[in-house]
Amino acid sequence: MSTPPAGFWAEAARNPDRTVLVAPDGEEWTAGRLHAAANRLVHGLRAAGLQRGDAFAVVLPNGVEFLTAYLAASQAGLYLVPVNHHLVGPEIAWIVADSGVKVLIAHERYAAAARAAADEAALPADHRYAVGTVEGFQPYARLLDGRPASAPDGRELGWVMNYTSGTTGRPRGIRRPLPGKAPEESYLGGFLGIFGIRPFDGNVHLVCSPLYHTAVLQFAGASLHIGHRLVVMDKWTPEDMLRLIDTHRCTHTHMVPTQFHRLLALPDEVRARYDVSAMRHAIHGAAPCPDHVKRAMIDWWGSCVEEYYAASEGGGAFATAEDWLKKPGTVGKAWPISELAVFDDDGNRLPPGELGTVYMKMSTGGFQYHKDEAKTRKNRIGDFFTVGDLGYLDEDGYLFLRDRKIDMIISGGVNIYPAEIESALLAHPAVADAAAFGIPHDDWGEEVKAVVEPAPGHEPGPDLTASLLAHCADRLAGYKRPRGIDFIEEMPRDPNGKLYKRRLRDPYWEGRTRPV
Repeated sequence: MSTPPAGFWAEAARNPDRTVLVAPDGEEWTAGRLHAAANRLVHGLRAAGLQRGDAFAVVLPNGVEFLTAYLAASQAGLYLVPVNHHLVGPEIAWIVADSGVKVLIAHERYAAAARAAADEAALPADHRYAVGTVEGFQPYARLLDGRPASAPDGRELGWVMNYTSGTTGRPRGIRRPLPGKAPEESYLGGFLGIFGIRPFDGNVHLVCSPLYHTAVLQFAGASLHIGHRLVVMDKWTPEDMLRLIDTHRCTHTHMVPTQFHRLLALPDEVRARYDVSAMRHAIHGAAPCPDHVKRAMIDWWGSCVEEYYAASEGGGAFATAEDWLKKPGTVGKAWPISELAVFDDDGNRLPPGELGTVYMKMSTGGFQYHKDEAKTRKNRIGDFFTVGDLGYLDEDGYLFLRDRKIDMIISGGVNIYPAEIESALLAHPAVADAAAFGIPHDDWGEEVKAVVEPAPGHEPGPDLTASLLAHCADRLAGYKRPRGIDFIEEMPRDPNGKLYKRRLRDPYWEGRTRPV
């Protein structure tokens, strides 16, 4: 089909019996059934008092209810606020209160945190709904039961209002102005064209990470809008992912490097059991990917392994496998709808090859940090914004990242980049995951500390420490090497692969002030 589809709703009206969703439990949903559920939710939310520009939040696992909420918000002029379901009550309460949501929908799996958040945010009892049973919440079905399946009046495009991860402080909502037009007036799947993913074309998108993550929901939503079937995972395991790719002939997905690492750790006989040849675009982002991991995935999956650089605020850069093999370590060139630049600390634009802070500019519109004008201004130079990453552009416009500015280690006045140390550690067969950061040193300001999650079958202790330090000595200059290694049972990452480095680093700095 050469004409871009006018969004999920128009396609659902044309082909209501087409299967568009395979739920985590294997149940298949037609376009007509999902369309009707989204319409009923709009009517239910309006009956609960929500009007244009209002927000509602969801604390839900991957599943039908999450996608229904997304489709409802985006045709009713509402803001959907997806909440990381790993947060605890006070953290959820902050988002609920800060965003001003009028309704909270939660799953019974997260009952304790959702109930505590709703109480702390003083959300009225009749504006709390639960999938399953949560004390003090009304059944989710009550929002839908008796509501018409017909399209609501006054349809208008709404947005998702994501909150930044909060790894460096209170999360902030990223709020974009409502465009004031019908959903069909925007080509909502156009984002996927950046990666060469086309409408229909037999595409099947595998959702293998939490939908509360900005990119995961954007990829899934865009896929629905251009006629792709979704296969949704609730809880990811490497072998289950391979099984679903094989069974449903999945053609594209969004991944993070942690998933690569765990796929590669599968025994050869397990990997050989499944056919992944249908995969056309295995797109990864959200965290740095060590070179040896990327090469191993390309060797296994082929040229479908692609990379992007972006943030919840926007993006970005994109690199095909060919780009990366030609320029190892790059995260790509600027998207057609964005521009990249590198600036120094005085706001001067730097020439190719010089390291500085990476900035991006989108041609599709701006954003504000909700209720935080100071942060909005602080992170901008003109129309460019930054999320604090350090990097440089080469002569051909390819972007290379070093690290986040806040994570950079300064030891004896020398800049040290943790990602380089972590990549070296991850090349050791006894390392399942690794983090490097600076800890206090009276003479140097900071020294390098590493924390390692041992791979199965490897015991933490002096022998492993000695092996890892010797491994680093062969790969890193002396000033970059860890001065000590601690071990941890499981690294504190969120399911999107982002490392909560502050949780590891902060105890070492208790009572001290970091020099950066």
